[in-house]
Amino acid sequence: MRNITHFIDGVSVAGTSGHFGDIFNPNTGEVQAKVALASVKEVDAAVQSALRAQQHWALVNPQRRARVMFDFKRLIEANMNELAEMLSSEHGKVIADSKGDIQRGLEVIEFACGIPHVLKGEYTEGAGPGIDVYSMRQPLGVCAGITPFNFPAMIPMWMFGISIAVGNTFILKPSEKDPSVPVRLGELMMEAGAPKGVLNVVHGDKVSVDAILDHPDIKAVSFVGSSDIAHYVYSRGTQAGKRVQAMGGAKNHGIVMPDADLDQAVKDISGAAFGSAGERCMALPVVVPVGAKTAEAFREKMLAEIETLKVGISTDTAAQYGPVVTAAHRRKISDYIQLGVEEGAELVVDGRGFSLQGYDKGFFIGPSMFDHVKTPMRTYQEEIFGPVLQMVRAESFEEAVALPSQHQYGNGVAIFTRNGRAAREFASRVNVGMVGINVPIPVPVAYHSFGGWKRSAFGDTNQHGMEGVRFYTKTKTITARWPDGATEDSAFIIPTMQ
Repeated sequence: MRNITHFIDGVSVAGTSGHFGDIFNPNTGEVQAKVALASVKEVDAAVQSALRAQQHWALVNPQRRARVMFDFKRLIEANMNELAEMLSSEHGKVIADSKGDIQRGLEVIEFACGIPHVLKGEYTEGAGPGIDVYSMRQPLGVCAGITPFNFPAMIPMWMFGISIAVGNTFILKPSEKDPSVPVRLGELMMEAGAPKGVLNVVHGDKVSVDAILDHPDIKAVSFVGSSDIAHYVYSRGTQAGKRVQAMGGAKNHGIVMPDADLDQAVKDISGAAFGSAGERCMALPVVVPVGAKTAEAFREKMLAEIETLKVGISTDTAAQYGPVVTAAHRRKISDYIQLGVEEGAELVVDGRGFSLQGYDKGFFIGPSMFDHVKTPMRTYQEEIFGPVLQMVRAESFEEAVALPSQHQYGNGVAIFTRNGRAAREFASRVNVGMVGINVPIPVPVAYHSFGGWKRSAFGDTNQHGMEGVRFYTKTKTITARWPDGATEDSAFIIPTMQ
């Protein structure tokens, strides 16, 4: 059976912990590989490698670091099919979704290719008599990223692309559920010209996470995952004196106004709710039709749309989505569906009985839909992370604004309307970090930044874009004077009134 090892100091490292995790093929339910889980020793070895590399990498001028990013981008594009097939075989998402996963990460690498421009500091000539003031952005040192299973290419590239481009070295701890693509990214980064130790990949569970959070030589940690773990990572990391950004869970709402293009809204919401089997923190699992007439019309059209959805294996080009990542996750989704029934919501479509002929042991679950969901229900308050759409009916625009604003999560929200004034007011007032106007999944482009509010994010800085540059750098400000050698009347000692 294939063994997936760590990638430390530019080579494959088996590890010494003796602990391994199973890597499943979600289409068949079979164990296809074992992944080594790191001990504290492997994490420290990765840190020491990164420390050695960073001393030299930080001195490489930004233009040459950008050239590595250009070559890395070229290699990702050249190996797109291999990477997508590898990703789908471990995650379960269809090939088209895997290519989208890779492409959205690649867009951040494209942003990182312009790092010489964004690293330029500020300069003021003549801030005082013969005095100039200027600033520079410098790397932090060794940084780390802890990433989830649902985007094993995109989210790592969000993190290490900018971090490495600004002069840091990086330790990536990907999900142990689908670790092959992150290792391949490390290999391609070296092939692109990055010295060994610039990007290390260690696999693991809580042992490796805690080792990263506690290690004194790691200066910053970026995390994406569930909110409870995000809070843990933020608390433990900041207590250890690190800079931490920790993105958590979500319960994104789609507001459907009476004047919306209902056919388009149904198509958009179906893709956002059921695509990638709902395993996205920017999925849209809650729809809020405004008014009874809108709700009834939406329900009828969505039921018809669900009937057209095809669930298939990852390599089926006609499938809208594939299996979920593990049997345990499928059970969790099924348990939430049962809980929704017990809480009194109307289960309009039940996907629990779905099975795919020839793939009976695969981790498949069909699309499900609830109506008449109420806000106190646990199934509304908590993140299901599966192909389950919930309808929460609103009587007015005010109620529609309040629902996502008062929810514990604040990652994304969307409004579907033809009314520009309503959209503008909604975007201004809603208490959520990312807003879509007739856009169901409002993930910003790479040169903006990604980040939610409330329990969807812990920390003050968002992912990628200029927010990412600020997170992975520190600002140094210099005040300079070059006297001509003659004694000057003014004293440049603070405090002074001269």
